[in-house]
Amino acid sequence: MAIDFKIPEHVQQQADMAKMAAEFMMRPVSRELDENEHARPTAFAENMWPVMRDMQKKTLDRLSTPPDAEKKPERQSTSNLRLMLMIEMLSWGDAGIYLCLPGGALGGAAVEAVGTPEQKMRFLKRFAEGEVPAWGAMAMTEPGAGSDTSAIQTTAVLDKATNEWVLNGEKIFCTNGKLALEESDGLVIVWASIDRSAGRAGMRPFVVEAGTPGVKVTKLEIKHGIRASDTAAILLENARIPADNILGSPEVQREGGGGFKGAMATFDATRPLVAASALGIGRAALEFLKDTLSENGVDVPYGQPYHKLTAIQRDVIEMESQLNAAYLLTLRAITLLDQRQPNNLESAMCKQKAGKVVTQITQKAVELLGMMGYSREWLVEKWMRDGKINDIYEGTGQINTLIVARRILGYSSKELG
Repeated sequence: MAIDFKIPEHVQQQADMAKMAAEFMMRPVSRELDENEHARPTAFAENMWPVMRDMQKKTLDRLSTPPDAEKKPERQSTSNLRLMLMIEMLSWGDAGIYLCLPGGALGGAAVEAVGTPEQKMRFLKRFAEGEVPAWGAMAMTEPGAGSDTSAIQTTAVLDKATNEWVLNGEKIFCTNGKLALEESDGLVIVWASIDRSAGRAGMRPFVVEAGTPGVKVTKLEIKHGIRASDTAAILLENARIPADNILGSPEVQREGGGGFKGAMATFDATRPLVAASALGIGRAALEFLKDTLSENGVDVPYGQPYHKLTAIQRDVIEMESQLNAAYLLTLRAITLLDQRQPNNLESAMCKQKAGKVVTQITQKAVELLGMMGYSREWLVEKWMRDGKINDIYEGTGQINTLIVARRILGYSSKELG
């Protein structure tokens, strides 16, 4: 039976719009914003806000429709597919600028993955109905807790007298942290422990809204790549938030994973989107390489026997095949997400593959283009710097490889760690 990978027309149209924005709005300022880290691309963010808001509105409409509604939908949900292709195109333009665009981002994904129906509607509305840009972010990583989330030190204690959660701790490497905390209607999902003795089962996500007293940005990171993006360190000192700003249940269940399962559900939704960003960067580098080689008389004769190809032609074909493999894995994970089916294995696989592939492709493109590839006159060296982060955040390549091994072999983290 044939498998049709054709993208639905209404989805492709939105992807084409994103590519136009990437080509005519992002690429022209890509180098300037890379050279001037933390310079806000304000005009671009404001112009893109209606598009990002429309994406969030489609998510909100889907969440407001009961799963057992009698009305049969006209077509299967494609909200995540649309988001995947849009992220790929925007990252083709500039991954750093894409990361600091308004919208729910990781914060919105955490709300959707872990929140109650009421919380989803309440918090996601600000990304779907606002007239001014709103940003979301997620804060999990700490100075002493990276891949090992069980080491999180940030605490949340319920003050029953005021019916508020009191948060204390420090978070680092929070993408969009400054924007989400200092701009109108922004929010950061802060992961904290409500019971340190319960380990990962005691982890819970909390919605910390912009303007909350006791929350401040202490540092903006100076980064190797994605330099246009906002990556912040956040300090929480007796930060008080309403009791119902905890996502999900405050009950600690020591068996079954508890709050850690919520964190993993969030990553299952966001890792394919990180993979999509990697695909966009890899595609940008590969297209530029092929065009440059062609201008210099080196084309790839597809269909020729492998032994008749030059070393450069073989390299290009290998790069294309690896990029396509990562794309198909990402498409699989996204499709399962749209169908509301478990995608833990597929999410980890596509994230690991795409992160590895974009690193290989961009490095090889710089290598094949020689000194000009290494110079700042072209964007290839920037794509190499931007691409590497996809192999690191949202779970390093090694961590995702470990997750894949556990799922395939049926081992727990205690058995294979």
